[in-house]
Amino acid sequence: MSARSRSDLVGLVLFALAVVGVSVHFFSLLVGLGPTLDGLADRWLGPLVPMLAGASILARCLGRRRERAAWLLVAFSLILWGAGDGYYSVVLWDADPMPFPSIADALWLSFYPFAAAALLVLVRSRRGGGGSRVSWLDGAIGGFGIAAAGAAAVFAPSVEAPGGSAFAVATNLAYPLGDLLLIALVIGLVCPVAARIDRTWVALALGFIIFGVTDSVYLFQIAEDTYAVGTILDGGWVLGAAVLASAAWVPETTVRSAARGWSAFAFPCVFGVLGLGVLVYDHFHRVHLLALVLAAGCLVAVLGRMTLVFGENLRMLAASREEATTDSLTGLGNRRKLLLDLEQIAEPSTLVLLDLDGFKAYNDTFGHLAGDALLDRLGRSLAASIPDGASAYRMGGDEFCVVAPGAADASAIAIAAASFLNAEGDGFEITSSYGFVTLLEEAADTSAALRLADARMYAQKQRRRASAGSQSKDVLVRALGERNPLLADHLADVAELAVDIGCRLGLAGHDLEQLRHVAELHDVGKVAIPDAILVKEGPLDEEEWAFVRQHPLIGERIVGAAPDLALVARTVRSTHERWDGLGYPDGICGASIPIAARIVAVCDAVSAMVSDRPYRDAVDLPEALAELDRCAGTQFDPDVVVAARAALTGAIAAAA
Repeated sequence: MSARSRSDLVGLVLFALAVVGVSVHFFSLLVGLGPTLDGLADRWLGPLVPMLAGASILARCLGRRRERAAWLLVAFSLILWGAGDGYYSVVLWDADPMPFPSIADALWLSFYPFAAAALLVLVRSRRGGGGSRVSWLDGAIGGFGIAAAGAAAVFAPSVEAPGGSAFAVATNLAYPLGDLLLIALVIGLVCPVAARIDRTWVALALGFIIFGVTDSVYLFQIAEDTYAVGTILDGGWVLGAAVLASAAWVPETTVRSAARGWSAFAFPCVFGVLGLGVLVYDHFHRVHLLALVLAAGCLVAVLGRMTLVFGENLRMLAASREEATTDSLTGLGNRRKLLLDLEQIAEPSTLVLLDLDGFKAYNDTFGHLAGDALLDRLGRSLAASIPDGASAYRMGGDEFCVVAPGAADASAIAIAAASFLNAEGDGFEITSSYGFVTLLEEAADTSAALRLADARMYAQKQRRRASAGSQSKDVLVRALGERNPLLADHLADVAELAVDIGCRLGLAGHDLEQLRHVAELHDVGKVAIPDAILVKEGPLDEEEWAFVRQHPLIGERIVGAAPDLALVARTVRSTHERWDGLGYPDGICGASIPIAARIVAVCDAVSAMVSDRPYRDAVDLPEALAELDRCAGTQFDPDVVVAARAALTGAIAAAA
């Protein structure tokens, strides 16, 4: 057994003996053990239990370094209290007259500074970064409120009690004052670290409250000359000592989390009302001056807390307004900020809307994190480069905006702003389309200005798309046609059928345009396959099939050389995958295959079946449709097969 385990075992045994002592004492007070045993219990358990409680904590400290100083102070405070009881039992038990104050009082009162120091050391070791100024004021409110109420209830009767010197009265008052100090410290120090309130703090608070109630009732009865030996009151001190000792042994399990919402509001209110109640009570029944001072301190702390909370709320409101008008990614103003600023414009200005071209392909290729990083970099570049007096905004997605004073050089501002949103690298190129409008001249209000700039921006975007991706695609298709006219016809047929099927499956706009490009370029990789393999009349051997299976990868590399066709290139790679995962080159299956690739695979198969090939004759369309049905769910996407059958059946009906 380790040294720590042995010391913990000894400490727990001592604590158990203290608990037994408390139980025996209360049994003696409530039921009785007989005159002799009752007298012994009342005389000797008073000093024995605090001594055992303090010794149990000392044993705990021997095997642990953590918080040792705090618990040593708690142990010394209990031992001093037990020493005071021991002196009383040995020396003063039968004294007549009873000296007051005595050495026992000095030992008892020594309990309080050690216990207060223990609280300060313990809360320092557990608070970490400490609490906020508001939470410290909450603690002050609670401490002042408790102390004011206790002083109002105890001090006046003790001071006004007849007999006794001023020194004796001061000694009597020192007990409740010490108890109120400890209770106020527990509340005041723990509140700033409310998130860490655990069973240790609960046990400490309960122990000091038991001491405080017992001392207060005792002094009140002494003042009223109603105190009698051997009542339940005599057990309060031994019970408080045992509860304080239990604080050293309970696990540090959180009782509740940090105060939130209404609980944070209720804490200062309850104790603030307690302080206010003391002041109101003083109007009808005079209380001790100390109680009035403590109550006033409580209300001052409440006012200070209100001031701090009001200031924090103002700062939070300002921060929330800033967040509401700021784009979190780039730090630029957002759409709301733009609309607010446009409402303040009183003279002609230039509004430029900008939209990134090629960003969707970049995002799909490199991922959303890389896309966000690019947006952040481009947005900051735009903000740093615009003219003095101009403001930059991010509208959302890949759309930006610039508002600049003046209207004479609107076109130059738009062109310059667009240039700051360009980026290129290996396999990608980002440019921007723009549309500009002169505020207060071309448009009468904000909505009209945004609509006009947006229309101009998208008109330019469409022109640029036609002159970039489409031109690159046309060059590749023309090259295929020059090398193999039959292949060019095949690609045109596949593209026409693919677009028809895509429409039936709900594709539109950009997606439908991408589908057409994939269909027209899906076999571009065959330019690298020897003609002897492409036109071979018999079946291909394994080595020849290895060549054929490379053409989707070759096609991806060829098409990907055009940045505007990057997404098309990735889809071309997948046009020979199968629904069941037995295709090539990657063996992906099901919905993992891009929808455009699944459509092109069906269209390619139909075109191949109804066309003559060197190694077989063409089949009629009904037979081709039957083959599609047979392979649906294995080679082909079943939904695409259904749409293809509808498209081909409709074409036959239209031709008839």
